[in-house]
Amino acid sequence: QVQLVESGGGLVQAGGSLRLSCAASGRTFNSYVMGWFRQAPGKEREFVAYISWDGGSTYYAQPVKGRFTISRDNAKNTVYLQMNNLRREDTAVYYCAAEIGSSLILGPDEYDYWGQGTQVTVSS
Repeated sequence: QVQLVESGGGLVQAGGSLRLSCAASGRTFNSYVMGWFRQAPGKEREFVAYISWDGGSTYYAQPVKGRFTISRDNAKNTVYLQMNNLRREDTAVYYCAAEIGSSLILGPDEYDYWGQGTQVTVSS
């Protein structure tokens, strides 16, 4: 099993940047593919970004492509989400998720492990 703890959320003006971190427990972090999801009030949880176990493959949702970058440091058991040029519509609770395996996983139901979430609020 793995436990996930997100950090780095906050209040930022439109056009600004934030970097989210997700720290994982356990010795087998590099066995997991990782994803970032977000959930805005009244909306379903949606996929944001994915990274393979070795960081060699990434995938982004269209609304964040070119603005967000997912990365990981397996030596530190941490995955990051660098968010640039933030927009009001990026306001949401952001969650990291983990799943054992090597496949591209985009659906929230396919991830077994979740963090508690971190709030990102973008003001105009």
